[in-house]
Amino acid sequence: MAGTLARTLRTTEYFALAFGTMVGVGWLILIDDWLTRGGPAGAILGYFLGGLALIPVAIVYGRFVQEIPDAASELAYATKAFPSSFGYVAAWLMTLAYLIVCPWEAVAIGRILAYLIPSIQTSEIYRVGEYPIYLPALVLGLATTGLIVFLNYRGIRFSARFQNLTTFGLLALFACIILFGFTAIHSENYQPLFSHEGVTGSLISIVLVLQIVPYFLTGFESVPKCCEEAEAGFQKMGFMKAIFLGLGAGVVFYVLIIFVVSGLAPWKTLASANFATAVAFRTAFHSEFIVRFILAAALVSLLKVFNANFLTASRLVFALGRRGMVPDVLGSIHERFQSPHIAVLFCGVVTLIGMLLGRAILIPVTEVGSMCSALGWTVTCLAFARTHQSKIAVAWLGACVAFLFVLLKVIPAVPGSFGKWEYLALGVWLMIGFLLRRKPGIQIA
Repeated sequence: MAGTLARTLRTTEYFALAFGTMVGVGWLILIDDWLTRGGPAGAILGYFLGGLALIPVAIVYGRFVQEIPDAASELAYATKAFPSSFGYVAAWLMTLAYLIVCPWEAVAIGRILAYLIPSIQTSEIYRVGEYPIYLPALVLGLATTGLIVFLNYRGIRFSARFQNLTTFGLLALFACIILFGFTAIHSENYQPLFSHEGVTGSLISIVLVLQIVPYFLTGFESVPKCCEEAEAGFQKMGFMKAIFLGLGAGVVFYVLIIFVVSGLAPWKTLASANFATAVAFRTAFHSEFIVRFILAAALVSLLKVFNANFLTASRLVFALGRRGMVPDVLGSIHERFQSPHIAVLFCGVVTLIGMLLGRAILIPVTEVGSMCSALGWTVTCLAFARTHQSKIAVAWLGACVAFLFVLLKVIPAVPGSFGKWEYLALGVWLMIGFLLRRKPGIQIA
């Protein structure tokens, strides 16, 4: 396709992208699920061990992006070692891993604001399954989606500035929350440390959290998807730095928030609470101000993760279109804005459809997204092992770790593995990919 993407990104922007893609609003909305799965120690160890286990995967991505600076990422790497169809499936599944986050955030903004303004969850207009869709929340989701589409349509300059603002804004707010929380921690609130009893129960607690780690730590590998937009003179080692800084910051973020929240109130009372983080701080400080402060931080985080995942998904779709593996119009570049504008619009439409379908559909698809991330990591590590003479042990270790995450979701005997709805969601996404599939066109050097 004619035209090139704008080149403005620095290491700072790549870090904001890596961390921004990873950390959303799960620390507010889903922390009760983490505690239910593992208890305080199980959740902390799950994220910490998951982060350590992903270091080999991060090394592989960091090496690959320096050698092959291609937005196609998994597709570009896999086609060096495997048939193009193999790479296409990996890239298409990774697209889902990023794209499914977007309608979730569009839905979540109504849930967060409804905590402050209950009238947002009124005027039900329809239901999908057992979940109602409310008109005010739908309007908020539409408006937020419109903002993200607009920023990305106008080009990387707009979306990158927005990403920096929200990422570093969240980090500043988060530092205040954590420091404030440390003043009211009580050790007895951590008991019992694990959600299941005994040594076996402790291991189960950790495994249940490890199952969801791929979803909540997906993001460090978003850096290669935007590697073609690095500023002139960018040092390629900056990609590796951003990947590791993003992964490290994400793990520290999750570990700290779980540790603080669990220590502010008896964690078992939080395991069934709506917005457990806010409830814990209210219980400890009896203050509505701190609750509003936390919700403000969550809204900033929501916008951050929405923009980052949308940006990353649009680059993958663009790269597939540029190669002619999906309709090549998706590989178009806007002459003025130097953005993949058709891919941006495509991701916007998918986001709107997902938002309209609501949580009933998004829940199983999100579970699939977690597995898709791990599968993409597996393919990338295997491709590295087959095409390199050095760091092969690291690549094989990364492949084994990533594939273990896949197995945790698909082996029926493992608690929390896929059910029929998850397999249906996976099948539907693969079918869409099959229908869009075209014979490969140009190859990008």
